[in-house]
Amino acid sequence: MQFQQLQYFIAVAETRHFTRAADLVHVAQPSLSQQIKALERELGADLFLRARGNITLTDAGEALLPLARRILADADTARHEVQELVQLRRGRVRLGATPSVCTGLLPGVLHAFHDRYPGVRLLIEEGGSHDLVRELARGALDLALVVLPLPTPSPALTTVELLREDLVVVSSPDAPRPGGGRRTVRIPDLEGERLVMFRHGYDLRELTVAACRAAGFEPDFAVEGGEMDAVLGFVRAGLGVAVVPRMVAVGSGRGLRVTPLARPGLHRTIALAHRSDVAPPRAARELQRMLLER
Repeated sequence: MQFQQLQYFIAVAETRHFTRAADLVHVAQPSLSQQIKALERELGADLFLRARGNITLTDAGEALLPLARRILADADTARHEVQELVQLRRGRVRLGATPSVCTGLLPGVLHAFHDRYPGVRLLIEEGGSHDLVRELARGALDLALVVLPLPTPSPALTTVELLREDLVVVSSPDAPRPGGGRRTVRIPDLEGERLVMFRHGYDLRELTVAACRAAGFEPDFAVEGGEMDAVLGFVRAGLGVAVVPRMVAVGSGRGLRVTPLARPGLHRTIALAHRSDVAPPRAARELQRMLLER
């Protein structure tokens, strides 16, 4: 059974005339008649009683007519829904990001994306790069903003470098300046500081601890286990200092002193990742473009 055959059937049923029906659907009358006969053969029943100048529906035709109209209406709805998705009127983007990226980079880009495509739902999942890579691999995310190098490199993922960001030291303005009051802080200067440290699995935790150990000392934690907002709050309260991305520090508002790290400093690379074997949906590709062009 073909959509075209149902369209021809409905035209004949409504006009009660094969020639007028053929004109209505813009097809030659013999072709329309052949398609109606093919439909009747497939269904195993006559759909019309054919008498000269008088075309009426059989019982089978009466039963098929509302179903045929519903089938064609559903097909039109399906086409319309797909077109809306293609044209980004509706849709969904599942984006993963590390908490610090959510705080610093994403708000402005997501605001611009939402203004342009208000019908697209944005689903954000925060997590460490290791967790986000796992979620990408199992198809639970369309895109993810991760920190390079990946904890477990995966050939099934495509990554595009988005930005290289400096890390800085934040402290309470009411506390003594870290590093003896100098304008920049060296990693060895952190040996005398109590650090507010992120939870295990946080990319910034591994990076900071590795830098301290490379400088020959174990960091001293005043408090540990927090997410980004908690860490910044503990620093504001004077519990210690923390190493955070510059973008987060600058955008966190009052109550924090920001001190750059002396050269060569510490940096991290943020990349946009997606599965290599599956193309992201159209809405996700558009968000990807806006992130890369920001």
